Order: sequence, then C-alpha cells, then structure tokens
Amino acid sequence: MSKFVGVIIFSYLILSITIGSVVHAVGEPPNVLMIVVDDMNDWVGCLGGHPDALTPNIDRLASRGVLFSNAHCAAPVCNPSRVATLTGLRPGATGIYDNSVRWHEVLDVTSIPQHFKSNGYHVVGGGKIFHHMPGFNRDSDWHEYFDQVFDGHYQSQLHRGSDVRHFQFPKGFPLNGIANVKALMKPPKNPREFDWGPIKKLDHETGDGKLIKWASDFLENAPSKPFFLAAGIYRPHLPFYAPKKYFDLYQRGAIELPPLNKSDLDDLPPAGLQFASQRREDYDLVMELGKQRELVHAYLASLSFADAMVGELLDALDQSGHADNTVIIFWSDHGWHLGEKEHLHKFTLWERSTRIPFAVVAPQHTPPGEVCRRPVGMLDIFPTLNELCSLPAIDGLSGQSIVPLLRQPKQAWLRPAVTSQGQGNHAVRSERWRYIRYADGGEELYDHETDPNEWTNLAGRPEYESIKMELDRWVPRENVRSLKKKRNQ
Repeated sequence: MSKFVGVIIFSYLILSITIGSVVHAVGEPPNVLMIVVDDMNDWVGCLGGHPDALTPNIDRLASRGVLFSNAHCAAPVCNPSRVATLTGLRPGATGIYDNSVRWHEVLDVTSIPQHFKSNGYHVVGGGKIFHHMPGFNRDSDWHEYFDQVFDGHYQSQLHRGSDVRHFQFPKGFPLNGIANVKALMKPPKNPREFDWGPIKKLDHETGDGKLIKWASDFLENAPSKPFFLAAGIYRPHLPFYAPKKYFDLYQRGAIELPPLNKSDLDDLPPAGLQFASQRREDYDLVMELGKQRELVHAYLASLSFADAMVGELLDALDQSGHADNTVIIFWSDHGWHLGEKEHLHKFTLWERSTRIPFAVVAPQHTPPGEVCRRPVGMLDIFPTLNELCSLPAIDGLSGQSIVPLLRQPKQAWLRPAVTSQGQGNHAVRSERWRYIRYADGGEELYDHETDPNEWTNLAGRPEYESIKMELDRWVPRENVRSLKKKRNQ
C-alpha cells in the first residue's frame, strides 16, 4: 500500500468514526423512536396553548422536524385512543370505545410494533404504550418490554405477565388535602387518582425516570439491525405528582387560569351536556374549595416533568449516534380539560380533549422548524411509518400517510381529523371548523377563526347549513357495537 493511499484511508476513518457517532449505509432502513405521553393537551410552548407552560425539550424536538399544530386524537379515552393509533383502526371499526376491553383478546389485527417485528426490526417498548392495566399489552408484539412502576399508581408485585397489581399511595396521601379523595374511593379495584402535589423523589427514582434510564441504556447499546423503540411516559396523567423542582418552576399566584364562560353550556344539545357532566363531582369539588389554580399548577408541573423526560431521551439518542437515521414520532393519547365547559378530565369531543402535541422528525424527509397547520389524526401514524420505513402496506387502515405533509407542510390538504367518543359520537376538525354530531342527532359547530374557545354553537343557524353538510360527509358511518356489551350478553 502506498503512503498516499494509507493517508486517504486513515483520513476516511477519522471522518467516519467519531466519538458517539454511527456510520449508516446508504439505503439502510431507518430506526424509529416513538415517544408517547399521557393526557397531554396543547399546553406546550410550541403550540401556545398556555402562556405559562415551560416545555423547552418538546419545543426542541418539534424544531427538529415538523410540528403539526392541528393534530387530534382518535378518541379522548386512553384505551380506545391507543388501540386506534397503534392498530390504525378507528373505534367505530373495532368496537373498542372504553377502557374495559383487552383489545388483543377480541381483535385479531396487526399492531405497529408487531408489523415492525415481522419485518426484521428489533422491537422494544416500555411504560404506557397500550393501556397501562395488566393484560392490555400483547407480549408477542415485542422482543423486550420494560414495565415500570408508576408513582402513585398501579404497582406490579410480580414479574411481566402478572395480573396482580396494587395501588400505591405516597406518604401523606392525599397530597392535595381534599379528604373526599380518599373517602370516595371504591376499593379494591377502583382507587381514586384525583390527587396532586410534589413528591419527595429525584427524577431517576420515579417510574418515568426509570423508564427513560432503561430506554437510554437501550440506545447506548442498540443492536446493529434497525430498531423500533417505544417509550411511554406516564405524566401528565393523574395523579399530578412530580418532584418538587417542577412545581418550583411556576409561581402559583401568577399562573393564568383557563378562560371560562359562565354561559358556555347554554347552547349545547343534551348529549353535549351529558359529556360535560361526566365526573362533575370533581369539578364541583375543585371549584367549591377554590383549588382550580392549585390543580392547574400541578398539571403544569407534571407537564414540565414529562418534558424533562423527553429531553433526557433526546440527549440519549443524540449521544448514541443514531439520530441521523432515526424517525422520531411524538404524540399524546388525548388532551385534558381543566375547567373549560365546567369539566375536568377528558371524555369529550371539544378542542381541549382532542387537540394534542404531535411532531415528526424524519431525516431526509422533514425540513427542520416547520409548522403544519393542516388537520391530521393519530390514525395517520401507522400508514405514515409504513411509508417512511418502506414496510408493506396494511389493508383497511382508517388513516392515510402524511408523508406528503412532512415534505411540504403547506401543501393543500382536504381531509379533516376525526375523533370518536363512544358509539356514534364524532367530531370532525378542519382547519377552520369543528363539527360534532352525537349518536342521538345532536349537533355542534364552532368557527375557530372567530371562536377559539368554542363558546358559540352555530349548528342551529341556517346560514351554516352548507358548512355542516360538507363536514358531515367525513363523519364515520361505521359504528359497530361495543365489544364490552357483546361480551356481557
């Protein structure tokens, strides 16, 4: 070998093998990092949903790719939302409308992790990806799964696959000082989660912290074959527990409360009133005791804690050297009300329940720092990943690939986002309008150009009939009966 050739080879090695970097072959399938957060509404900095929210890491993630500012969940309840997203089938096609059904016991369908596993990926997951209750995760979908202990939530006593779990209360429960939280418990199967406050733990001692440590260790020692890694962060789900430093980020007295309208419910149809009344006892209790600001403070603290976990995972990805060949999908299962429409929790078809943070980073596809205002839904994730990773298409999926929007976020897009809550109740969200049609025929229509808080229901005004008709054609016509009801007959 000549001295000149040796210098060339040595120079190439120096350029290619740097500390913390991985050299990827041309045409190598991309890895996937899916980050799922729980009950996170649009109160993140990059979406501007709340002026006080501090989420620098989610903002950083969004700036690396395309942020979808008009993204909506498939269902405003954990289990049906996650099943719909991870199978690509809307609730009306499966009959899974609530948290009672173990989806894989009644459905023989392909999930996202199963599809990647069947096509040569090393597939691992941890935390809350499918519903967190025992038995809702299908073990065969994964090569490995990390099931962490949730702080103040269900704690596994036995190993993977066990159905034995117990509710673990932090010392001093309830931390919010509301005695009724404990009094209203229905032991032993339905413990109350309606609590909030700082916990005396360091980040890495929490359930979410342990999950992120596990996921970071995986990235540090990732296999040579392409991987699919799903990390399910439990926060900001109730109970709103987080280490004290995240509460200290906010001055409670200066926190802005959600805008409320005392006559907000006056123009709702009966079904809308029924949706708003779910778990009304919690709303009444908070307002009666003057604890709304305290509750909002705890939600923001939990939001910032989840954000910190996202940041640690992003740092681990960058340090692993896989970032330039890894698709990042970041999404929440649904939003959360904090007093809007006299409601706490989710379970509704209004913006606060359906609008979620959703960002995609796809090297070679997504221009950094772009914001797409076209309406998209979580049912679009499965076909999008299939296209990005060149996997075989799955017939019959309810969504469509949004890869065209990843490449050109401002291109025309006619299809709205659809959210379903229970059998026959749907919301259609276009760029400007939200149209809700309930199973009993009740309707709501909101113009987000002039009414972002959805305070004025326009559905009964004849001048908007043509708009309703246009949006109505996107309302799903397939509404199969609830699998829960079938199993109980």
